[in-house]
Amino acid sequence: MSVTMTPAAAERIQSFMQNRGKGLGLRLGIKTTGCSGLAYVLEFVDDLNEDDQLFSIDDVNIIIDKKSLVYLDGIELDFVKEGLNEGFKFTNPNAKGECGCGESFNV
Repeated sequence: MSVTMTPAAAERIQSFMQNRGKGLGLRLGIKTTGCSGLAYVLEFVDDLNEDDQLFSIDDVNIIIDKKSLVYLDGIELDFVKEGLNEGFKFTNPNAKGECGCGESFNV
């Protein structure tokens, strides 16, 4: 099982964690939603659950639960700025398609 992250993503998450002032890391998960079926979820984590897998990359902890890891194995997390827009970008080798707006995916 693997998760990778670009330096830009690591820097942004470190900044979020410092501004928050507490927490173990950032949870990357999925939820059922959108026109393609699944969407990515990012949230702060203060405590690990029993089924969590911890990935420590560039001094950043990414936490993924077992249910989500099946869909996220091999994912690369990036942080991009395009004009006035900025946000996390997910390169997921398991995704077979995305909706037109890029908010959801299917496997």
